[in-house]
Amino acid sequence: MSVQPGWYVDPADPETQRYWDGEGWIGAPIPADATPPEGPPPAEPPAPAPTPVTTPAAGPRPTTPTSVPPPATGVPGPGPAGRPTTPPSPGPYPAGPWPPHGYAPPPGHRPPPPYGFPPGYAPHPGWPHPGWPVRPPEPRPHGLALAGYGPRFLARLIDFGIVFLLNAVVNGWFVWRFMQEMSPVWREFWARVSSGSTSMEPLPQPGDQAGGLQVAILLIATALWFAYEVPSMASGGQTFGKRVMGIRAVPLAGDQPLGFGRSFRRWNTLGLPTLLWYCCGLGLLLQLLDALSPLFDHPLRQALHDKRAQTVVVQVPRPTPTRAEAHDRPEGDAE
Repeated sequence: MSVQPGWYVDPADPETQRYWDGEGWIGAPIPADATPPEGPPPAEPPAPAPTPVTTPAAGPRPTTPTSVPPPATGVPGPGPAGRPTTPPSPGPYPAGPWPPHGYAPPPGHRPPPPYGFPPGYAPHPGWPHPGWPVRPPEPRPHGLALAGYGPRFLARLIDFGIVFLLNAVVNGWFVWRFMQEMSPVWREFWARVSSGSTSMEPLPQPGDQAGGLQVAILLIATALWFAYEVPSMASGGQTFGKRVMGIRAVPLAGDQPLGFGRSFRRWNTLGLPTLLWYCCGLGLLLQLLDALSPLFDHPLRQALHDKRAQTVVVQVPRPTPTRAEAHDRPEGDAE
């Protein structure tokens, strides 16, 4: 489909218009808001021949006229003689002005689908397409980065190991007495399992002191956990495990110590269910849910005990040595 001759906006310079003769642009451009003359523009006078430049050594040497750089492929533009340097591009879209007067796409033509990102990819926040999804930046409470799940998990394992050692020292005798009271029940149970017995007779009853010993063990374990974690968290927001992993708990409202009240509220959500371990492991299930809750909280990664105390766990920035400390060497090492 050819474009009818006439005056159109020059695609190479939208502020001007030129005459399209059906094959290419001819004549000099005029302003886009000017009234074009009827018909094609008058023919331009031929360009004067270049004058030779005479040099004493090499003699006359003709100068080369400055050539007009060709436009991009598929975009018609002026050449040295006012003709297009590239032919009209083939396909459903004709060369020349976009769109030319009276042009319609061929029947059945459909434009290509818009470009889309692969699933799960988010463009750069400065991407100039506001309609596309942009991943928000991660929050930084008090200018500090949030602690990752790995350091928090390892810090809790270190703390549990220390509390376990304290229980082995303080609670060891009570645990040994409880195992003696429960030994008849466990021996009979394992004997039936190993022999494959299907007897429905009830198991022997544990000793009279088994219930009291179980309550004492859980109370002592809870008290030891409280004495280990609450004071250290109240003063500096760190237990030994958190200090080793370089993380710290801070209030959301301000960067100050947690204090005893906030530290106790943060601990009792995770520590007090220890007293419910004897209820078919209900306390252990509650503690497991609390420990896994940061995996499903966004964007602050707060556990249930963090939400109760309005705290968040952040990374402790490492101190950077000054230039004097970095270059400070003992006198004996100097050459």
